[in-house]
Amino acid sequence: MKPSEAKPGEAVTVAAPDADCDPRYGANARIQVTVADSSGAKVVNTTSAMNDGGSFTYTFVVPVQTAPGQATVTAVPYDVDWCDDTGRNNRVARAAVVQMQRASCVLPVKPLTIRR
Repeated sequence: MKPSEAKPGEAVTVAAPDADCDPRYGANARIQVTVADSSGAKVVNTTSAMNDGGSFTYTFVVPVQTAPGQATVTAVPYDVDWCDDTGRNNRVARAAVVQMQRASCVLPVKPLTIRR
């Protein structure tokens, strides 16, 4: 994420390279990007394009109403079983009757300092 500090009205870019595990997210894969300001308010909550391997680049402008202080930025694959500690890709061979659940992975969170 660049930059790690921004003022309202400034642009911030969140990006990630392809995953090492060949996740096969598909041609229409999306990444969900959420920004919560220091008050806990979600000031950005959107999806953007992600490729089959998981890489993406998304740029947002810090909203005017964003509270100053420490904000958090998260980006996770949208509407998929985004974490599987078994080492298997359940999305590729999953049957319709298999119920997918989040595994014990930690939600990726990056700090973003909002200045005035």
